[in-house]
Amino acid sequence: MAHIDYYFATISPFAYLAGQRMEAVAAKHGATVAYKPMDLMQLFGRTGGVAPKDRHISRIEYRAIDLVRSAAKLDMAFNLKPAHWPTNMAPSSYAIIAAQNAGGGDLGALTHSLMRACWVEEKDIAQDDVIKACLTEAGFDASLADSGLLAGAETYGRNLEDAYNSGVFGAPFYIVGDERFWGQDKIEDLDAHLASLA
Repeated sequence: MAHIDYYFATISPFAYLAGQRMEAVAAKHGATVAYKPMDLMQLFGRTGGVAPKDRHISRIEYRAIDLVRSAAKLDMAFNLKPAHWPTNMAPSSYAIIAAQNAGGGDLGALTHSLMRACWVEEKDIAQDDVIKACLTEAGFDASLADSGLLAGAETYGRNLEDAYNSGVFGAPFYIVGDERFWGQDKIEDLDAHLASLA
């Protein structure tokens, strides 16, 4: 059975635009998925990247154009300048880690719900009430937002190290064995690769 390591940041607009297409591809091929939320800003600093706000104006302008164009192409609601971005990624990431450990709900739905809250619904995904609502919506116990914080912090840090050691430098990033796929526009390539393993 194929396995996907999915590296992402809960405030990444490109991870939001991936929607749940990766989950659909994984289900199609019977692949398992490990969700690995990470601190993307730290990863940028360690892999030669630059935080969006610090990029050259040409890159900032093109990023804005590309995000709006991609959202339109995917027919997804999208707010280029959400009220609560950037925000602390750790609390929402810890909740995803706790939910993955607990099981019983839909991790893909949880992850997308948190990102949608940021990029569409003008909510601060660092806030407990927002996280708890997303947990409940995805079929998890809302109390997971308050549990396993130490384990969540340790896993969150380990995910960053795993990402760095695996050649990850952005989000969303999908790894299957030795094959790496960067970007929401590479999900078709991920699909083709998984098909080739059958």
